[in-house]
Amino acid sequence: MLEVLNLSVNYRGVSAVEDVSFCLEEGQIVGLIGPNGAGKSTMVKAILGLIPDETGVVKYRGRSLKQQLGQVAYVPQRSHIDWDYPITVKNVVKMARTRHTGLFRFPSRQSKEIVKFALERVGMWDLRNSQIGELSGGQQQRVFLAQALAQEAELFFFDEPFTGVDKKTEAVIFEVFDELKSAGKILLVIGHELGEASRKYDRFLLINKQIIADGSRAEVITADNIQRAYGDNVILLQREAN
Repeated sequence: MLEVLNLSVNYRGVSAVEDVSFCLEEGQIVGLIGPNGAGKSTMVKAILGLIPDETGVVKYRGRSLKQQLGQVAYVPQRSHIDWDYPITVKNVVKMARTRHTGLFRFPSRQSKEIVKFALERVGMWDLRNSQIGELSGGQQQRVFLAQALAQEAELFFFDEPFTGVDKKTEAVIFEVFDELKSAGKILLVIGHELGEASRKYDRFLLINKQIIADGSRAEVITADNIQRAYGDNVILLQREAN
């Protein structure tokens, strides 16, 4: 399992995450939800060592996660990616194989097959030679999902993967999530899913700097918990949840 113990983050002089603890089990799709500014992305970045934490310990299978980052696939928000960088779809996914083949070595036959399989799985093989910046938002998201698959990781972190995507891409993402779950992987997905799509998750963590609620959809998405997390935006969010 993945254990996060007493994690606190002070980001640019602001207390962003306060004494958060939880465990993630293998074979689970966990939704990390909360209002804008709740610390969701900051928490994930601190877990992965991308930004410093103030306090806390993160372990995977009893060892520091920082010593096992090769087991992690992380897909950031699309808005944080430079879509003008001149790179093809296929080469984006090939980047996931660097730790397997080495920085200055040609990909092995196995790596090439893994890249092809990943792109075929998300329906992007036919566009493998296209520039990433030429694709639609949904297609771009599927390419980075393929990159995550090609890493052959054990832990998957997705930051708002459903923002600005089409229904086809949403369906492909959930299908892949189910396959990863069946393979015993751990998935933590940052999002805003409070409506029908929320039924596809096994568990939710509701946060606003601290953990407000942790459990099943029925346990977490309640009027009281939503009020505590979202405050003045509670009416709008309750409508979405229903």
